[in-house]
Amino acid sequence: MPNPTNAAVTIVQGDITEQDVDAVVNAANSSLLGGGGVDGAIHRKGGPDILAECRELRSSRYEEGLPTGQAVATTAGRLPARWVIHTVGPVWAKSEDRSELLASCYRESLRVARELGARSVAFPAISTGVYGWPLDDGARIAVETVREEAGRFDEVRFVLFDRRSYDTFAAEM
Repeated sequence: MPNPTNAAVTIVQGDITEQDVDAVVNAANSSLLGGGGVDGAIHRKGGPDILAECRELRSSRYEEGLPTGQAVATTAGRLPARWVIHTVGPVWAKSEDRSELLASCYRESLRVARELGARSVAFPAISTGVYGWPLDDGARIAVETVREEAGRFDEVRFVLFDRRSYDTFAAEM
């Protein structure tokens, strides 16, 4: 049996929608209604059940949208995972340090995963795409936060879409 306080933190280059884990994390926008990048891919491949649950969340708990740094779970629809944990990363700003909000995305996603009983979680590189977060700094924050918070999981996996992102996370590991 794996040590419950020493999760394996791993990295792979690949497609987050194809990960056979309990929960995949979606780098969502605050609307929770789909978008581009990871968000669009998860909604497209996961199918309409994810969008239906997101619409329900918007009409009940998150009428103004999911706040940056927070996380919430839905079904994973047709994905191999059981759940999608949606989190809204911060937009990078040179004039303001938003590092704590980015770290909160990882912490809150793992908190939600623990509440669900997930044993394995797959993360994308949150905020490092269209939100403009510098990849090296995003990798540092992600790896540090996950290592601090990954207890009680069998595996926490970073799934990097391209070689540059994979290499950057590998150097941080």
